[in-house]
Amino acid sequence: MVVKVVVLDYGSGNLRSAERALARTGAEVTVTADRDAAMEADGLVVPGVGAYSACMRGLKAVRGEQIIGRRLAGGRPVLGICVGMQILFAEGVEHGEHTEGCGEWPGVVERLDAPVLPHMGWNTVQAPEGSVLFDGLDDATRFYFVHSYGVRKFELQAGDGFRQPLVTWAEHGVPFVAAVENGPLMATQFHPEKSGDAGAVLLRNWVGTL
Repeated sequence: MVVKVVVLDYGSGNLRSAERALARTGAEVTVTADRDAAMEADGLVVPGVGAYSACMRGLKAVRGEQIIGRRLAGGRPVLGICVGMQILFAEGVEHGEHTEGCGEWPGVVERLDAPVLPHMGWNTVQAPEGSVLFDGLDDATRFYFVHSYGVRKFELQAGDGFRQPLVTWAEHGVPFVAAVENGPLMATQFHPEKSGDAGAVLLRNWVGTL
């Protein structure tokens, strides 16, 4: 059976590079803002580049936050990439502007405290034991990042009825969340579609869960 993946087109993100990278996994990939297609796909990818507030405006314009919420309510997989990960958190703060996010996870996206910004280029990550996304990859593996903002504290803890999400960390000036695996909701701060062979492995791992 061919796995069907939709890359959500809400006016932000490296849509074509994401499409090509996902297609190389063998998935059937469609780039669209169509609500029905996004709801019915085996997997939904939410990309994102640029300002948090602009991404949220674009997402709401296509009711993307509703699509994400309803998919997750039904246990349907979603993968966020870069700002597409950041908007899954409760809030983003840029230049003193507070923007409400999707609220799938608590936490604030804020400016990294680093001597050089943006954090642009290749960096290693520290993935937890049991990670599905990073299966087959070691701690020396590098991924491609382009961002000045990130989540510096992951606030969701294990509780009644759910397990602690698996959180992968990286460091640029300060530690920040590089990826999260939380049941059907997964996300990466880096760009797997621009991360060469390592990114290809990660995307294959994700498609393999669908």
